[in-house]
Amino acid sequence: MNLQDSIALVTGSNRGLGRQFAAQLLERGAEKVYATARDPERVQIPGVTPLRLDITDPDSVAGAAAVAGDATLVINNAGISTHTGLTDGDLAQIELEMDTNNVLSVLSWLHLPTTGAYGASKAAAWAMTNATRQELAPHGIHVAALHVAYMDTDMAARINAPKVDPADVAALALDGIENDLTEILADDTTRSVKQGLSRPPAPPAAVAA
Repeated sequence: MNLQDSIALVTGSNRGLGRQFAAQLLERGAEKVYATARDPERVQIPGVTPLRLDITDPDSVAGAAAVAGDATLVINNAGISTHTGLTDGDLAQIELEMDTNNVLSVLSWLHLPTTGAYGASKAAAWAMTNATRQELAPHGIHVAALHVAYMDTDMAARINAPKVDPADVAALALDGIENDLTEILADDTTRSVKQGLSRPPAPPAAVAA
């Protein structure tokens, strides 16, 4: 896909990875970028078209779609992490993660007990992405999946682990879109985990008596 003269809509554009996507699309010559957020006044990127969008609200989605019906590229970037477990977590929080998380992750394949709802939402999004790709292909619509581990954003601020720059992730992803890739793996951690999918799951860690 040629990004120059494209008309893009980016969810979650007010900060982090979404902000980088919106800004870099303009730098690459996009004709228009709808930079969406629940509060469009928080979108501070010169040259974009701020647009209100709460992806958990069907009416908000319909309203944004009516305004941005000319979009030729949609980047589903919105995400949230509530640190909720699956077996003992609050159902409303689990549903919130399922309804909100768009961008994929290394946790599409690597699932941890402390973030069960988050991992489940990513795995579900991976499955939906793969199914949507096949459903939309006959209509000439290309679907790409971006997977990444920890990024240096507000969401991962309390995590002490190596992190990649969201600017680098956005650039790599946009390169992948321009080259019609179906899956974009943004860092070494993600590539390593994806490569190991054929191995059986590790047994649960032993619990001390």
